[in-house]
Amino acid sequence: MSKAPRRKRAPAETQEAPAFTGRVTAGHGRHFVVTLPSGERILAHRRGKKGDVTVGDVVGCSAPVSGVAAIESIEERRTLLYRSDEWRVKTLAANADLAVIVYAARPTFNPWFIWKALLAAHQAGIPALVIRNKTDLADGAEAAAAQAALLRSIGEDVIELSATTDPEGARKLLLEKLTGRTALLVGQSGMGKSTILNLLVPEAQAETREYSEALDLGKQTTTAAQWHAAPLWQGAVIDTPGFQEFGLAHLSLSDILRAMPDIAKHVEGCRFFNCRHLHEPGCNVKAALERGDIDPARYAFYEAVAKDADPIPR
Repeated sequence: MSKAPRRKRAPAETQEAPAFTGRVTAGHGRHFVVTLPSGERILAHRRGKKGDVTVGDVVGCSAPVSGVAAIESIEERRTLLYRSDEWRVKTLAANADLAVIVYAARPTFNPWFIWKALLAAHQAGIPALVIRNKTDLADGAEAAAAQAALLRSIGEDVIELSATTDPEGARKLLLEKLTGRTALLVGQSGMGKSTILNLLVPEAQAETREYSEALDLGKQTTTAAQWHAAPLWQGAVIDTPGFQEFGLAHLSLSDILRAMPDIAKHVEGCRFFNCRHLHEPGCNVKAALERGDIDPARYAFYEAVAKDADPIPR
């Protein structure tokens, strides 16, 4: 019996060297703005159906065709911050050196949003800075100040300022922390991120709006993440849209404990080596809670984020 003719092997695809390399400074769906070192901005899309490009990426692109380039490659990222729920992962930005989490007395801030953002930053290996903005407001000031004190007590870096009533003082405080770094601004709508961005990068001219007192809600002014270079202080700011929820479905139990030292310092001495510190008997964390050594609100937060978390890192 004659053998079937051997098929010729298709030649391996070769990847051409990119025509240029630049930074992704804005993105809308599958379309991106890539800024070259010269400052020139090029429209680009990702080659194929990949959805792996995010603001902050350094990418290699082919030469533009009809005014649009194709993103062919992504350089290795230093960091990547993202949030997630059961259905999907949403990248916020790549290559940030500092996660800057902004909150204020009004509109009413959600402590869990701040704590979740801190967990995500720690899991991503990104140092965090928390800004308590609008210190001039008397309404809600006690809760805002108490939150700052709690965060400092668990080792977080916190600064307090009023970007609107004391812009020069605020700018000085900010640049002490941000000079030479790429800062990723995160916060609920209405907390003053756009005002802070304008202090740091005046040419950004970000739109600012007052929050709704009747609804106690901020009004979103940023619709997509955007990278703003700040050559005067050798850094950059990545502005992100305000949102109300920060999903952590990608975090494991060990990720959560690493980022919650106020809980983690009590884990030694549990009866079971694989104790999740939720409902197990002989749990040293629960004993510390009963003694008053753990803030009940912080434990309630731990309980909520840990109950569905995998015991080991993904």
